[in-house]
Amino acid sequence: MTKPEAFLSKEEEKEIVEAIRKAEKTTSGEIRVHLEPSYGDTDIFERAMEVFHMLKMDNTKQDNGVLIYVAVEDRNFVIYGDKGINDVVSDDFWESTKDLMVSHFKKGNFKDGLVAGILKAGEQLQKHFPWDEDDTNELSDQISKA
Repeated sequence: MTKPEAFLSKEEEKEIVEAIRKAEKTTSGEIRVHLEPSYGDTDIFERAMEVFHMLKMDNTKQDNGVLIYVAVEDRNFVIYGDKGINDVVSDDFWESTKDLMVSHFKKGNFKDGLVAGILKAGEQLQKHFPWDEDDTNELSDQISKA
């Protein structure tokens, strides 16, 4: 059993936070990573949506939050984008992002997969929600854990 605390090393966590900061540097969008042991008896998408609301990601000014939710013990994850970003990305964007991440995960490179997904989401956020001088970082860049 892998606990969220043991899923990534401290150094890997720092690299993920740095990737979030890099991805958010040129956009008003917000990206969060959440780790927890299991999504339990509920549907993983429902659990990701609960976490999205719990982290107040639904309160961004332009509805452009992106959550990467990872259920460590279940070996499953969801990329959950808010309405603003979902309305402007291509229909296959989240699936192609997930495929990119899985290609790293299958090799045991969890940090690399998360970084790749963060940076790909950041590119789309930058394209559709470019940074403006009035923008502030609305949400923490730190990895949240349950």
